Amino acid sequence: MKVEQFNIRNKENFKKVCNKLLSVCFICKKKEDTKGDYYFIESNLEPLNEYLGLLDYEIELNKTIGVAQLINKNNSNKVNLKLIDSILLLILRILYHEKMEELSLTEDIMVQISEIQEKFIALEFQDKIIDKTKLLDSLRVLKRYNIIQNLDSNMTLGDSRIIIYPSILMALRMEDITKVYEKLNTYKRKEVKEDEEVNSHEAY
Repeated sequence: MKVEQFNIRNKENFKKVCNKLLSVCFICKKKEDTKGDYYFIESNLEPLNEYLGLLDYEIELNKTIGVAQLINKNNSNKVNLKLIDSILLLILRILYHEKMEELSLTEDIMVQISEIQEKFIALEFQDKIIDKTKLLDSLRVLKRYNIIQNLDSNMTLGDSRIIIYPSILMALRMEDITKVYEKLNTYKRKEVKEDEEVNSHEAY
């Protein structure tokens, strides 16, 4: 169906979904507040891509994991993450992999902040846990892009719970988990500051 044939409600949904994709990049079926958007994308992928194609974007829809990702055809407009954001993203990818071996794709992958901190120490980035302010800032960045969702209001406590969404599999396209560890090792060798930015293509 062409956009011109949409009723008023669908035209509003069309605009809302396009703006959301341009803002947050990922739309997850498992996330309650984006589930409706995911189904709209699934039903209207062709007209959405026709419109977004004019801006050099396209939507990649992975029905297996229930995630839609907005991709720039020219590899431009990528987000430059701080080093600590990239490290946290990679740690969450490792934890997601570990949890997936115990659970199924239909179950929510949940971790506690203490597990993130323990993994950070185990990887020997430094001899202390991530600073709470930096941790909170990084978690907020990943939450904005629908990669995680906090279940508890305070995201810095050890027993605070976080859901990791399947969108992390598209944010970090590394099927072999050893590649994730290799990427982490490259960051360790650089010995850069936590607030230094890294190129987004290194993290995604």
